[in-house]
Amino acid sequence: MERLNRGSSLHVESHSDILVSPDGSFSAGLYEVGLNAYSFAIWFSNSANKTVSWIASRDHPVNGRRSRLSLWKDGNLVLIDANDAVIWSTNTNSTSYAELLDTGNLVLRDCNGRIIWESFEFPTDTLLPNQPFTKGKRLISSRGEGMYSPGYFSFFFDNDNVLRIMYDGPEISSIYWPNPDYTVWVNKRTSYNSSRYAFYDELGRFVSSDRFEFYASDWGSMLKRRLTMDYDGNLRLYSLNEATGLWSITWLAMAEQCRIHGLCGRNGICTYKPQPTCACPPYYEASDPKDWTKGCISKSKTTCDPLKIRFIELPQTDFYGYDINYTLQTTFEACRNRCLDDCTCQGFMYRINGDGGCYFKSVLFNGYTSTSFPGSMYIKVAIDVALNHIGSQSTGLRELELKCPTGVAAVTEGLGVYGEIKSTTLMLYWFVSAIGGIEIIFIAVGWFFLYRKHGVPEAIEKGYKGISSQFRRFTYKELKQATSNFKEELGKGAFGAVYKGVLSDGRVVGVKRLHDVRQGEEEFWAEVSTIGMIYHINFVRMWGFCVEGSHKLLVYEYLENGSLDKHLFLEGTTLDWNQRLEIALGTAKGLAYLHHECLEWVLHCDVKPENILLDACFEPKITDFGLAKLLQRRGEGRNNKSISYFTGVRGTKGYMAPEWTLNLPITTKADVYSYGVVLLEMVRGRRLSGPKVVDGREEVELWHLIRFVKRKIELGEEWVEAVVDMRLEGRFSSRQVEEVVKIALSCVREEKEGRPTMDMIVQALLVCIDINGL
Repeated sequence: MERLNRGSSLHVESHSDILVSPDGSFSAGLYEVGLNAYSFAIWFSNSANKTVSWIASRDHPVNGRRSRLSLWKDGNLVLIDANDAVIWSTNTNSTSYAELLDTGNLVLRDCNGRIIWESFEFPTDTLLPNQPFTKGKRLISSRGEGMYSPGYFSFFFDNDNVLRIMYDGPEISSIYWPNPDYTVWVNKRTSYNSSRYAFYDELGRFVSSDRFEFYASDWGSMLKRRLTMDYDGNLRLYSLNEATGLWSITWLAMAEQCRIHGLCGRNGICTYKPQPTCACPPYYEASDPKDWTKGCISKSKTTCDPLKIRFIELPQTDFYGYDINYTLQTTFEACRNRCLDDCTCQGFMYRINGDGGCYFKSVLFNGYTSTSFPGSMYIKVAIDVALNHIGSQSTGLRELELKCPTGVAAVTEGLGVYGEIKSTTLMLYWFVSAIGGIEIIFIAVGWFFLYRKHGVPEAIEKGYKGISSQFRRFTYKELKQATSNFKEELGKGAFGAVYKGVLSDGRVVGVKRLHDVRQGEEEFWAEVSTIGMIYHINFVRMWGFCVEGSHKLLVYEYLENGSLDKHLFLEGTTLDWNQRLEIALGTAKGLAYLHHECLEWVLHCDVKPENILLDACFEPKITDFGLAKLLQRRGEGRNNKSISYFTGVRGTKGYMAPEWTLNLPITTKADVYSYGVVLLEMVRGRRLSGPKVVDGREEVELWHLIRFVKRKIELGEEWVEAVVDMRLEGRFSSRQVEEVVKIALSCVREEKEGRPTMDMIVQALLVCIDINGL
C-alpha cells in the first residue's frame, strides 16, 4: 500500500501489510528480528536480505501473533504488542496519514499535507542519502551480527562540533576516530562551527561542517547507498547492486580493524592472522567465547607482593590508553621495577625504537598486536601460574576470528570488515582542504538545493574538485589529456607502462596503462577499489583508475626520486649504507603489512627494485602491490588462505621464487624470496640475475654469490669486503652488512618452508639497525 490512513493498521500475520515507496525502493512494515519477534522497520526492497535502514523500538520487539502497527484516530502512530500494550509511538496528535518516500523517509502528514513527524529525525544505525545529520543525533550500532538492539559504538557530533566515533561499553568509554592521539587540526577538522550539520548524496559525496568529507570509490554513480555504523565498530558506506541485491563497501572510517576500541574487551588482544582475531594473553581465558566484548579474565590471583609476580612479554603489542604514568629515556630494568613496586600498575609497555619509552597501564583495554609497532607489552601474572622467565605471546593463547557484517557483495569482500569478509585494509584515500573562512556547510546546503533543482552549477562543481583528492574514477579523456597523449614514459613493468601526467588540480601523477587484463568492467572496478583502499606509509598511493572498454589505467602518486634500480645500478648514482638499510626496512614493513595485517590479504608477486619507488626523502614506497589480483586466477585454497593458484607465471626473471617455475602453490614466501634477492642487490650494488663466468663455465651470479658466502662462513673466513658495493668506499658497518646478508640468504632458500615471514624480517632488520654502525 502507498499510505496508512488514520484508523488503519499493519498486522504482523499479514505479509502483504506493508508500505512501499512510490519507486518501490523501500518497504516498511512488521519485520522479523528474532524467533517470533518483530518490530516496525524500513528496509531496502531490492537488497538480497532485506537490509534494514531504520527500526522502531530496538530494545522491545513485539510478538509474532496479534501484534500490529496502528495509526489511531487521534493521529498517533503506535506499535502494539499481542497484549495490546503500546511498545512504541510517535506521540503525534494531528496525523492524517503516513507514507514512505522514495528517499526511505517515513513521514506523517496532517490534513494539509505538511510533515509533522519523520523517521529521518530519529536515525538508528544508518544514514541515508540527503538525510541531515545534526547536533544531538547518533548512529548507534547493533549489538551483534543479526541483532537489532543497540550496541556499544556510536557516530555523532561531539561537544566540540567535530564528528567522532566512540566505544561506550559497560566498563569504559573512549573515542577512537578520528585518531585521538592528534589534535583537531592535525586530524584536518575544525571545531569552529556552530551548525553541526552533515549529509551525503546519491553520488557518494559526504560533507560536514567540521570540514570532514569523503567521496565513495564509485563516486558519480546514482546508486542506492547507506552509511552504517556497523556492529564491529566501523563506519562504512555501502552501494547496492540492484541486479544482484548485494552491497559493496565504497568507503570506511577505519582501515585497520584492530585499532577500534572495545573489540576484544578487557585484557583482550586484537591481532591479524591475517583476519582480525581476538585472543587472550597467556594465563588468561575468555570470559565468554561467544562475546569477545566481555574480554578475558586472569587465571591467577591478584597480588601486590613483588616476590609473587612475574612479567609476561607480549611482543609488538600495546594496550591503548589508561597510562597512569610514562617516562622517556629510561632503561628496561628501571621501567620494570617501577611497575613492580606500584600495585595499580597492571603492566607496562616499553618501546624499542631508541627513545626508551616506558608506559605504565592501570587497566588493560584496547589491546592490539601489529608488526609495525616498535615495542612490547609486559603484563603482571602471579608466580603460581607464571613461567619463571618472560614468556611468549603464543603460550596459552586462545583465539577466535571475528565475524563480519553479512550481505556484502562477493566481488568486493571485506573492504575493512573482519572475519570471513577479508579486506582492509582497506581504506580510501582522503584529504580535507581548508576553504578560506567560509564554512563548508554553506557550500553543502547551497549545492544540495541547487542540485535538486538545476543540477550542479559549474562553479560549485569546480569547488568540490578543488577540495577533494579522493580515490576516484577518471575518464580516459582526462588521463589522455593529463599525460599529453601518453608522451613521457617513466618505465615499464610486468603489468604495463607508466607515464608522467599532471591532473587538472595540479597534482603530478604516474599513469599506468595495464595490459593482459581479462576482467569485465564491473569486476575490474571491484578489484581496483579493493587495492585502492589499502594504505601504508610504504605504499605508493593510488589516486584512482579508469576503465573504458579496452582502456584500463591506474593513477598513482608521483615519486620524485624514481625507482630503486636507478640508484643501485646506474653509473654516477649511489646510495649510502644507511639509506640502503632504511630502504630495506621500509620495504619489509610494507610487505609485512600486505602479508600479515592488510585486511584484504594480498600477494605482491613482482617484488624487484623497479617496483620500489623513492620519495624526496628516499623513503621507500612499494608500487604494483595487489595487481596480481587483476589477473585471472584459478582459485584459492579454502583451508589455507595464503595459497593462490595463478594461470601463468608472473613476475620478473631473476626475482621469481622456484615454486613459480615448478607450478607449485604460491604463498607469501614467494614475495619473501624476491625480497631476499633485492636485499642482496642492495648490498652488492648490481644486478644478480645476469650470468657470471666462473672457472670457465657460466652460472647465474646470484647462485655464485650465495655459494661464495656460505663457503666463507663455513671456513670462518672474512667475506664482507668481497661482497659489498665498492662505491661505498668502506663507509659501512661490517656487522650490519653481515647480518643483512644472512637475512637475505634465509629469504632465498629453495624450500619455501625454510624462509622467514616478512614480520620476522622486519624484527631482524630492527635489531640490525640497532647494531653500532660507523
